[in-house]
Amino acid sequence: MSRISTLNILKMKSDSSKFAMVTAYDYTSAQLADRAGIPVLLVGDSLGMVVMGHDSTIPVTIDDIIRHTQMVARGSQTSLIVSDLPFLTYQVSRSQALSNAARLIQEGGCQSVKLEGGEHIAESVQAIVQSGIPVMGHLGLTPQHLHTLGGFRTQGRTQASAQKLIDDALCLQQAGAYAIVLELVPLELAALITHRLNIPTIGIGAGPNCDGQVQVFHDLLGLFTDFTPKHAKQYAQLGKTTVDALTSFIAEVNLGAFPTEQNSSHMASSVLEQLS
Repeated sequence: MSRISTLNILKMKSDSSKFAMVTAYDYTSAQLADRAGIPVLLVGDSLGMVVMGHDSTIPVTIDDIIRHTQMVARGSQTSLIVSDLPFLTYQVSRSQALSNAARLIQEGGCQSVKLEGGEHIAESVQAIVQSGIPVMGHLGLTPQHLHTLGGFRTQGRTQASAQKLIDDALCLQQAGAYAIVLELVPLELAALITHRLNIPTIGIGAGPNCDGQVQVFHDLLGLFTDFTPKHAKQYAQLGKTTVDALTSFIAEVNLGAFPTEQNSSHMASSVLEQLS
């Protein structure tokens, strides 16, 4: 069974077909998402927060992303895998960006990489694409720029900042990006950008008019309980379910109700009798 390709994602735009994307950080989450039919899996640097326990994505390294991409590649069969280039792994130079993108493809096993930023990274995007590596862009709230943006805030509310996002999106498209994530962007602006582009937009907190929608795996399933973003919807409360299950496990162990004979194995009585 072949994987979904970037050409399939571009065709979804031309066919006006909406599509879903979720983050995946390990073998099990990738396997479940792939089985559900999610077409695009993102090995996001958000793993720094929801898996590693940091308060931002900035501490995540290229080796972290490679390691988790390998897990996701082993767990999925048909989904397109996109891996984030983390903080300061592509901003220094085009050669640095190309080298690290190549590592994600060669060592990690993804089929595409994602970079945050607009015009200022366009040359790196172009270099990566020309080398044969598909690139997904990321505009709006760019978590790697959290300190300069002043926190997790909606971007593009003013005329100047909105126009900058439009120009950046067009610039990324011109550089060869096949899709762009729009994070925490007013829905009206996201709709305008989506209409202006020939490539798909993928929204997260950007309203319903984007071509695709992405959510963090742990937010969607109610596993991450530190906070719930406004843009997230919990389709299950697996965090509560997990705590309830663990509480039941504790109770049964304390009472001696688990394990039972059915959870155990036996040895031959003749062998037992020979033991001193």
